[in-house]
Amino acid sequence: MFRRSVFTRLVGLERMQSQVTVAPFAPRFNSSRYKAFDADFDQESLVEARTWYESFHESLLPKGNTTYSRSSGPGGQHVNKYGLQQLYSMLPKLLYPSVRKSKYYTSANDSLTFQAQDSRSRDANAQDNRRKLTEELVRIYKDAVPAETSSEKKKKHQEM
Repeated sequence: MFRRSVFTRLVGLERMQSQVTVAPFAPRFNSSRYKAFDADFDQESLVEARTWYESFHESLLPKGNTTYSRSSGPGGQHVNKYGLQQLYSMLPKLLYPSVRKSKYYTSANDSLTFQAQDSRSRDANAQDNRRKLTEELVRIYKDAVPAETSSEKKKKHQEM
């Protein structure tokens, strides 16, 4: 009798598992899968962003506001704040929404805030913060702006 109840429970579980259904697949045609990745973007904005990225260099960045505070680490704590109004004057419009989603964004003063305390030198910490800002802007660009679609791929999608 014990074996029968265990067997019934197992069979019951198998019945429950067989009732799980899978949703049908999405239609193959007229879906975004068969469009060029940059088809939904404004082409002028893409050209502006790509041109900006080609000419982008760390020396073009604004200086930002620097504050220093004593900390337990070597050289104290060094904080750079880059106001978005300063950055927006040099960034393409396509990147604006992504900048506000950055992990370095501070809504209280509408800025990107970077901190460094790796070095004993204030200047080295300031350079470290500028490097972080440069890396963050490049990351935002690569996430927000798709690579240019090759002419062969455009031709292939037009034939579909």
